[in-house]
Amino acid sequence: METQTIVEAAFPWLTLLILIAAVASLVLCIVRPLRSHAREFALGVSLLILVLYAVALGTNFNCAAGAETQLAETYPWIPALGASIAWGVNGMGAVMVGLAVFLVPVVVLAGWDDFEPEQRGGYFGWILFLEAIMIALFAARDVFLFYVLFELMIVPMYFLIGRYGGAGREHAAMKFLLYSILGGLIMLVGVIGLYVMGPGGAQNYLLYVLQSAPNLSGGVEMLFFLSFFIGFAIKAPMWPVHTWLPDTAEHAPAGTSTLLVGVLDKLGTFGMIAICVPLFPHAAAQAAPVIIVLAVVSIFWGALMAIASDNLMRLVAYTSVSHFGFMVMGIFSGSALALSGAILYMVAHGVGTAGLFLIVGFLGRRGGSYLISHYGGWQRVTPVLAGTFLIAGLATIALPGLSGFVPEYLVLMGTFKVNMVAALFAVVGVVLAAVYILLPYQRAFTGPKPEDVEVKDLNAREKTVVGVLIAAMLVLGFFPTPVLGAVNPVADDTATVLVAEAGSAGAATFDTAASEGSNE
Repeated sequence: METQTIVEAAFPWLTLLILIAAVASLVLCIVRPLRSHAREFALGVSLLILVLYAVALGTNFNCAAGAETQLAETYPWIPALGASIAWGVNGMGAVMVGLAVFLVPVVVLAGWDDFEPEQRGGYFGWILFLEAIMIALFAARDVFLFYVLFELMIVPMYFLIGRYGGAGREHAAMKFLLYSILGGLIMLVGVIGLYVMGPGGAQNYLLYVLQSAPNLSGGVEMLFFLSFFIGFAIKAPMWPVHTWLPDTAEHAPAGTSTLLVGVLDKLGTFGMIAICVPLFPHAAAQAAPVIIVLAVVSIFWGALMAIASDNLMRLVAYTSVSHFGFMVMGIFSGSALALSGAILYMVAHGVGTAGLFLIVGFLGRRGGSYLISHYGGWQRVTPVLAGTFLIAGLATIALPGLSGFVPEYLVLMGTFKVNMVAALFAVVGVVLAAVYILLPYQRAFTGPKPEDVEVKDLNAREKTVVGVLIAAMLVLGFFPTPVLGAVNPVADDTATVLVAEAGSAGAATFDTAASEGSNE
């Protein structure tokens, strides 16, 4: 891969966004009178961040040059370690920051009445702090900075799960903590290794500096690759290191699960593209066949476990394991077309899964349970809730016209050109997806009207939440070109690296068709 072009920002937009979210979180923590208005404050701050980010992209980001790092800022931090405070986004980073700042106000509005007044200050304060970390993670251009933020992200998520979740929240929070720490410790091997084996200097950890450094020896490169890949696979989550996710999703608040699965778990696939492939290209190409097998297993395992789940929150979590399998398969297929689909999939999945988690949360507050067997015939009681659940579910199983169709089609078609066997297995996963969405819908919502159930359908606030998400699903379904235009150059560069490295190693993993442009 060629050395990235860095376009320095005339104004520190990314620093401003991170500081607004972080300072707002701190203010909500220390100014006690403000806590009684925590919901309004958090919504206002998150909407301000969304607007400012839209202005930053509209005035300073060139989608046609999506492979370039734009809105870049670099400040000295720890010269002795070679660490810098460095922000900047290419096309992929830009859309992932956009997903984060879009979903936070949606989550705030969805959780408006979920907590007692004395809990709201803490909950919404942690949400704002988490937003600051999410923006920083997807914009970080320094590997050491990325690692520090990757570990810091555990803190707000631990409290959002353990303090504000359901009956099993302590167990779920501890399981999340242990898996996250394990992934971080494994990744630390690679971070330390890059300090020891890297080019050195005050900016040793900057991504473009590491990319331009001499290649590592085969065994060392594979060790470093695996240290990062395993950490990202836990976060993704991929089979067999996914088991923390269903417990977490079952017991965490719906909004917390939305941000965790819809945004933060994308750090796994984001890191594979932004760090694993460009820094360790030879090892990535060598490991690709095994990773694709694990991705296919994830597709099947997640789908089958979702079909077997009686708990709707666990079901949505398992569907995400399956969806992440598609993303990882697209990343390591060696096809630029499939990789473009994988990045678009990250955004589409975030929107669709947010819809499912939040709508299931609305259902649970009315019915007092997330168990599918607890319901039946609720379409006759809450028709809007039932209909929106179905739309969100159809979006996640790639119904044409909704957000999941284009990315899943691109992943399958791109993979089919270079690895027909993996693509054919993945198609079976698509069929299973229809089962794990339509069967729970039938069991929970169709049938005769349940007796002694007197609940109201979605109110105006809840309709606004699902309306915004469904609108996003439709936009991504019918007009995905702006996102694809931004991410295609990133996909082209990454796929070119995998194909070139596989060719130099004499591997038969990738066909020459893998080097086709993703915008064909």
